[in-house]
Amino acid sequence: MLKIDHLSHSFGRRQVLFDIDFEVAEGEIVVVMGSSGGGKTTLLKCVAGLLPIEEGDVIVDGVSVRQDPETARAKMGMVFQYAALFDYLNVADNVAFGVKRQKGLVSKAARQLVGEQLEAVGLEGSEALMPAELSGGMRKRVGLARALAMEPKVLLYDEPTSGLDPVTAYSIDQLIVETRERTRTTSIVVSHDVTSVFRVADRIAFLDKGRLLFLGTPQEFRAAQDKEIQDLVTLARSEQALGTFSGPTL
Repeated sequence: MLKIDHLSHSFGRRQVLFDIDFEVAEGEIVVVMGSSGGGKTTLLKCVAGLLPIEEGDVIVDGVSVRQDPETARAKMGMVFQYAALFDYLNVADNVAFGVKRQKGLVSKAARQLVGEQLEAVGLEGSEALMPAELSGGMRKRVGLARALAMEPKVLLYDEPTSGLDPVTAYSIDQLIVETRERTRTTSIVVSHDVTSVFRVADRIAFLDKGRLLFLGTPQEFRAAQDKEIQDLVTLARSEQALGTFSGPTL
């Protein structure tokens, strides 16, 4: 469904990504982790077509992001770190924004679609609320509803649990998994939250200084001997011992 094909990227003379190459199967959730400055956000922006691809390519459902970014972007939905809602629009208009512009839905059809997507993310009846009236978790759910309204083949999540309390973060993780089960959408999740990663990932891609250091299942991740990875596994075990980790036993 999605192929990252020998992708490299630089900002001026500073190279940030080095020959990243892996595939994500239909319906799979791959979580991208990495050290600070490791390139995970840059990778997500290249996949989303928000940064120009200079070397290599990203193929989304058979379409090249490098050669045809507009068509490729239409196959993807982006859930931004802080939801990126329009503060001057209510929930309904935020969710309908993309489908009205790109699909030309008339008001009645748009209202029906908005209602369906809000119900899917557990926010039915919230159409008239303004973004300022929403909690952080509600804002992220609205952002997901907006992305789902476009019927994407691929969903991209940028730090979906960032800034949330543990209970709300857990509910967002559940929603990510439930969305995959319901829609069979392929997902890439960028996250630094190791507790969240073990709850949602089918596979984990770990970037270190712009290079793909590891790609494998959560079980393989736990067993990896790289110091950077073991530090994260140790952190997760510590959080589990403190009762703040709700994922599987490490």
